[in-house]
Amino acid sequence: MSSPITTIPEAGKGVAFGLTAYVMWGCFPLFFALFDGVPAYEILIHRVTWSCLFLVGLVTLMGRWKPIRVALREPRRLGRVLGCAVLIAINWGLYIYSVETRQVLQASLGYFLTPLVNVALGMLILRERMHRLQAMAVALATLAIALQLIMLGRIPWISLTLALSFGTYGLLRKQVPLDGLSGLFVETLMLLPLALIALIWLSQAELSHFFTDSRTTLLLIASGVITALPLLAFAGAARRLRLATLGFLMYLNPSIQFFIALLVFNEPLSAVQLGTFLLIWVGLALYSWSAWSERTNTLQPPAGASPQQQKR
Repeated sequence: MSSPITTIPEAGKGVAFGLTAYVMWGCFPLFFALFDGVPAYEILIHRVTWSCLFLVGLVTLMGRWKPIRVALREPRRLGRVLGCAVLIAINWGLYIYSVETRQVLQASLGYFLTPLVNVALGMLILRERMHRLQAMAVALATLAIALQLIMLGRIPWISLTLALSFGTYGLLRKQVPLDGLSGLFVETLMLLPLALIALIWLSQAELSHFFTDSRTTLLLIASGVITALPLLAFAGAARRLRLATLGFLMYLNPSIQFFIALLVFNEPLSAVQLGTFLLIWVGLALYSWSAWSERTNTLQPPAGASPQQQKR
């Protein structure tokens, strides 16, 4: 059993790593807004390419090739990895598009929705039991989307696609026995041939922005590096923190995006959109309370248990 002296510093490091990861993810709109005139699909192609190349060096440096070789030797599981790769590519591409078109509020809403989408997918696909508060949270999220449809006459398709793609990605990812770093490498490796073909086509069609100027070239290369860095920080947090703590830190990402959209990009926030966010936030509060209560009840020893049984 770890002593408090060693546990507290480790928890502190875990929080620092978690804050670093989620703040970096939250600030991604500021980075992708730096691209001037580069279409989202081209940024996505470079992001996949340079992520894969950067991860080759990182995996080698950290000596993490063994789980990757094991995964590549099992073709049955590669179908799920391919599904993860396609979903993460859709998520990345749409996120970049939302920044380019200054629809970061929709992206923020999508990532606020993701935990509730996870609950709904767990119930529908994995037949997991949905608790009363979780059901209320999902109902509030559904009401929020219906509110936008009725009052504004349109569905927030960016929000829904981001939430559904990332939620489904998480569902498939649970079935792949790879850690975050190794999993991301295998996913980008599977997308790499398509990315290279697309890069060759862009170059031959004289549509590539890669060599237009040094600033754009460096930004496109950096897109791969910044994809991996927060993941490393998250891995450091996951090893040191409880899942419940990570769950609360997760809300930092869409919260930062929300304020960047309002304060930096000056995106308009209508009363209907604000109402949508408020309903989602109430739903997330109910979901978080349900998760916290469930964990507390699980950890609580049964009535009448002896001191020895309570320590087990």
